[in-house]
Amino acid sequence: MKEKEMDRLNALKAEENKLYEKEQIHFICGIDEAGRGPLAGPVVVGAVIMPQNSFIEGVNDSKKIAEKKREKIYEQIVEEAIAYSVGIVDQRKIDEINILNATKLGLKIAIEGLKTRPDVILVDALNHIDTCGIPYISVVKGDAKNYSIAAASIIAKVTRDRMMRELDEAYPIYGFTKHKGYGTAEHIRILKEKGPCVLHRKSFIKNFV
Repeated sequence: MKEKEMDRLNALKAEENKLYEKEQIHFICGIDEAGRGPLAGPVVVGAVIMPQNSFIEGVNDSKKIAEKKREKIYEQIVEEAIAYSVGIVDQRKIDEINILNATKLGLKIAIEGLKTRPDVILVDALNHIDTCGIPYISVVKGDAKNYSIAAASIIAKVTRDRMMRELDEAYPIYGFTKHKGYGTAEHIRILKEKGPCVLHRKSFIKNFV
C-alpha cells in the first residue's frame, strides 16, 4: 500500500483510535445508509464492526468509489469484519412512516442483526435513534471522516445496488440497473410515460405522476 493511502486511512481511523484507548471499548460499530433519496426501492442501513487493525485499501465514502472497485472492497470488508448486518426497509414502509423514520427503523434492524454487540456506535448524521441501549456518536459526513462508517456505507450501497439490479429483471422498463431508483431525467421521463410500479415510493413521486 502506498504511503499516501496509508496516511489517508490513518486519518479515517484517528477518532476510532481515541475511543479504543478508553477502557471497555473493544468493538466499534460503524453505521450508514444507502437509498434515502431515490424515487423507488428500499432504504438499506449497513452496520459493521471491523477489527481494530483493519486497513483495507480504498475504504472511503461509498459515493466516491467506482462501482466495480466498490464491489471488490465490499468483499474484503465482509471477509474481514468481526460482524456485519443490514437493515432493509421497503418502499411501502417508507410511505407509511416517512424516510427518516424508515432509516431509523433500518438502523435498529441492522443493530439487532449483529452477532457481536458493539461497545459504541458511530453513525452518519442521525440522532434520536434506538441503538438497543448501546452508546452512540453521530458524525456529520461521517462516511467521509471515519473508517467504520465508510465501511458501513459500502455495505449499504453494494447491498442496495445488488437488490435494484435484481428488481430490474422484474420491472425492466424503468432501468433500475442504471439509476438504482434515483430521480434521473431518464427515470422521471419513463415514470411520466408509463406510470409507477409497486417499487415506487408514492410519497416521493407526487410531482411526476
